[in-house]
Amino acid sequence: MLKRILLPTIILVLVYGFWVSPNFKTISAGVAIFLFGMLALEEGFRAFTGGTLERMLRRTTSSTAKSLLFGIVSTTLMQSSSLVSVIAISFLSAGLITLAAGIGIIFGANLGTTTGAWLIAGFGLKVNIAAYAMPMLVVGVILIFQSSKALKGIGYILAGLGFLFLGIHYMKDGFEAFKDTINLAEYAVGGYPGVLLFTTIGILATVVMQSSHATLVLTITALAAGQITYENALALAIGANVGTTITAILGAMSANENGKRLAGAHLIFNGVTGAIAIIFIYQLVAVVNGISSAIGIADDDYTLKLAVFHSVFNLLGIVVMLPLLNFLVTFLEKFIPAKTPEVDQPVYLSDASAEFPGTAVEAVRMETQRVYEAALRIIIDALGMKKTQVLSDVDLDQVVAEQSQIHKFDIDAMYERHVKGIYSAIVAFISETAFSRREESSAQLQWLREASTHLVEAIKDTEQLQENLIHYVGSENEKMREVYNRIRSGIAFIIRDLEETRGSGGGMMDVLKLDSLKLWVESEQNQRTAGRRE
Repeated sequence: MLKRILLPTIILVLVYGFWVSPNFKTISAGVAIFLFGMLALEEGFRAFTGGTLERMLRRTTSSTAKSLLFGIVSTTLMQSSSLVSVIAISFLSAGLITLAAGIGIIFGANLGTTTGAWLIAGFGLKVNIAAYAMPMLVVGVILIFQSSKALKGIGYILAGLGFLFLGIHYMKDGFEAFKDTINLAEYAVGGYPGVLLFTTIGILATVVMQSSHATLVLTITALAAGQITYENALALAIGANVGTTITAILGAMSANENGKRLAGAHLIFNGVTGAIAIIFIYQLVAVVNGISSAIGIADDDYTLKLAVFHSVFNLLGIVVMLPLLNFLVTFLEKFIPAKTPEVDQPVYLSDASAEFPGTAVEAVRMETQRVYEAALRIIIDALGMKKTQVLSDVDLDQVVAEQSQIHKFDIDAMYERHVKGIYSAIVAFISETAFSRREESSAQLQWLREASTHLVEAIKDTEQLQENLIHYVGSENEKMREVYNRIRSGIAFIIRDLEETRGSGGGMMDVLKLDSLKLWVESEQNQRTAGRRE
């Protein structure tokens, strides 16, 4: 209901603004161009998430400090804390990183996003950035039309930067033009009422535009033109920081429990940071003045002081929240508990894990592993054996020889409960995941789908085998009992070898061992075929 009302309201406000003031059109166009640049920039960085980013993320999230650093560096490079948040949610949903690592990335992303304010205040307002925008747009658009994925990615990044610069230019010009018609600074509100009011405006603006960067650019350009007061600008920056959590929340709506927990952590962190900044705003202003004097920022350079303030209160938030990281993880796991359905459902497959090729492959691999584990239990139970026996060093031939009877095991019921839901979700997920067939990830997804199908076929074949096992293992026919016991021990030996290979690291020796195992299975099949012919 809110969405239906919000969009028409925004459009009506914009139309009224266009009619009342041509300067408003210039500012609005600047915001639109800036937001389009953000989309292009994000699209460009997405082009490099087909393996490189995934490998980097795995290596750089083994500790809280590394996760924090990754958040800072990646957000500084991509200039989008929203994109980094979505990446973190996607990777967490796919089981690539832990919740603690994801929270560390979010903390770092909040500090990394402050570099945007520094770039705009220190560079964007002091030079004619429109002159840099045009060459970037020309070269970027040319590269976008190339067939190479890497060149397309670079093209989108260049075009995105060009649109960002162009948007800042138009916003700056629009606010400058306002001086001749209206002075928005006349509507300034002082004291804590002003802080609360403009913080709320900052939150609403960020929620509507889905970009804290856009809110900050508007704030800095308005401040540079003298259209808002320094104090109100600080409150708008706080509001932008809190409002940016809406992107993470929206991204987590289709994620699993871990994704929702990370969005909750983002909301808590930004909420606490915003509350600290509001309560101690005047003390922070004094700190900012001291830092500004120390690094040579002029007393009346309020745009750079705003950048200092933005960095200081985000850094303060990290200092306050980092010692509480483990407590926050425990709280979120209790507050958003994992569901325990009667029928096993996918844990890692979600819209969030489908965002990037690497996370999609990893999510399917993890679910295929769950199908494998369930299939293993079903097959071993159907053979009338125990998993502890099969995976130990006991003599399997002796185990099967000592058994004189096998009880019926309901394979259908176990398949319905532990395999069917996950397998169906894997097939649907791969069918719906729209990655190019030229990408390596597409081939990996199809291979995993085939692996899951083979596991399901193995369960169905075991169901057919079970009837004969029940009949002949307890039979008086010595020869038939010996044949079926050999089949049982042979399958158990294969499972044992597979598990040993699986747990040994996946080197060249393991590949050779798997090839040897495959040849042994084919040899056994040929012997049985020859025996039937005789």
